[in-house]
Amino acid sequence: MIELTSTLEGKTFPLHELERKLKPLGYAIGGGWEYDHGFFDYKMSSEEGYQFLRLPFRAVEGQLDSPGVVVQLGSPFVLAHIYQRGIDEFASPGNIGGSLNQFAAPEDPDGQVPDRYVITAKRLLEEAENVINA
Repeated sequence: MIELTSTLEGKTFPLHELERKLKPLGYAIGGGWEYDHGFFDYKMSSEEGYQFLRLPFRAVEGQLDSPGVVVQLGSPFVLAHIYQRGIDEFASPGNIGGSLNQFAAPEDPDGQVPDRYVITAKRLLEEAENVINA
């Protein structure tokens, strides 16, 4: 993980305003959100694992599943997930009808980020700053 500096850090916005501005740029709210915090993720690549630019936010007025929630942006960072190839040797049974969790655990959930993705992330962050601050 590589933290980036941003003019957005510490600023507050209605979440729907951020979504309206960031989704057309390719950002999506990551699936790991909670009621009080979450991330806008930009997937830069799926080569050599997954490389994301992540814009964290936390609710400061309301909860994320409520209309009108206001969020504060945190420090953006670049994240690499390096996944195992093939089938997980230690797959575990699921809890729905005897299903099987066949997805492999990350080989390295906080992998080394190649320099080219850091450069790309800085460019993407600048674009997001310009759109949000406009």
